[in-house]
Amino acid sequence: MYEHRSHPLLSRTEFLWRVARHTVAGFLAIIAALLIGMIGYHVLGDLGWVDAFLNASMILGGMGPVDPLHGAAAKLFAGAYALFSGLFFIALMGVLLAPFVHRLIHRFHMEDDEARSGDA
Repeated sequence: MYEHRSHPLLSRTEFLWRVARHTVAGFLAIIAALLIGMIGYHVLGDLGWVDAFLNASMILGGMGPVDPLHGAAAKLFAGAYALFSGLFFIALMGVLLAPFVHRLIHRFHMEDDEARSGDA
């Protein structure tokens, strides 16, 4: 997926395209996670679509639920969705930061290789 350390650093344009692809993947993942929450709140929490969107987006954003839930299934879903949302945030940050971290590490490796070749 990424270039090997022996390959040259990507051009700025290619790097920006990589960042754009990761950003689009992140937004698609957010939409999928939000849809999962909306469906769960709508079906299990017996909330309307707008209220289901509000609760799912608040949980996904780390704010907490808005509407009280009645019934064990709805409460279990809300707890599982909250745990999922926390882990989802960590994974999403990994996807969004990966191009930048890789470029930084790649640059360090290039400088390290240049220093080694200069010593020989």
